[in-house]
Amino acid sequence: DPRGIYVCETGGKKSSALQVYYRMCQNCIEVDAPTISGIVVADVIATIFLAVAVYCITGQDRGRMSRASDRQNLIANEQLYQ
Repeated sequence: DPRGIYVCETGGKKSSALQVYYRMCQNCIEVDAPTISGIVVADVIATIFLAVAVYCITGQDRGRMSRASDRQNLIANEQLYQ
């Protein structure tokens, strides 16, 4: 436990006290470079897969739209509510 008050002594002279608070992590794990790079590569692959899936799904909806949805039926002026 590195917590405590530290004082530097040189040649009989003492410096001002330094109080250190250090919180130890109980459930921490150490992650090395290969693990981090694996996580990053998996994230990039998952993002690309998701982007391709969204592109394929939205690309199929274009053929289903009918041209009739672009037209509007206009109502004559005397049929409008006042």
